Amino acid sequence: MEWATLAATLGGGLIAIAGTVLADRLRTRQEHRRGLRERRREVYTEFIAAAGAAHTELRRLAQSGAGAAGLEEASRAALTDARVYEVRERLFLDASARIAGTGQTMFERLRALRRTVAAGAGISTSAFHDVYHPYLDAVWAYREAVRAELEGPALAPSDFGWSAWDGRERCPHCAEAGAGALPGGRAPEGRTPEGRTPEGGLPGGRLSEGRAPLPGRAGRDDVP
Repeated sequence: MEWATLAATLGGGLIAIAGTVLADRLRTRQEHRRGLRERRREVYTEFIAAAGAAHTELRRLAQSGAGAAGLEEASRAALTDARVYEVRERLFLDASARIAGTGQTMFERLRALRRTVAAGAGISTSAFHDVYHPYLDAVWAYREAVRAELEGPALAPSDFGWSAWDGRERCPHCAEAGAGALPGGRAPEGRTPEGRTPEGGLPGGRLSEGRAPLPGRAGRDDVP
């Protein structure tokens, strides 16, 4: 009887100890997950904020313009000063594989925008918009991935009255460029692909540089 009591006591003690250890491990695991989730949320936000700061500075450089050498240095500084590279390394340490991938895509397109600005492309040039809009698309892809991981409600372009994330439909430059061409890249009737008339003139009767007026047509200097 005494042995049975002792065995029951020891068994109960072992069960209690095992329960305590298990509870501690579960609590530690939950705290680790909670800490990782908080670190991820922080670095996810920091990364897109850093990219946004660099993007704003690159747009300013493209709008103001500068010498080629000055643009190269200034465009590199735009990413460095915004701490894009630093935060990207933290992203790779804490982010899930999906977020790291979408973040890297956004980073690569931001660098493509930097190279374009460094090459001297102005904010109203096609060269700028050819890389700017894919960057915007990557930014929204990153946002969507982060919201999905953090269990936030999904977003769609239609929520904002848009048809796509890249912003082309809301871009005055792209709308103007698109209005000047017909489907298939054909020029409007009476114009060459460069917007010139068949006689070599420019829209409005202006002449190409170095061309004389055709018989029966007045040059620009002849117009009252």
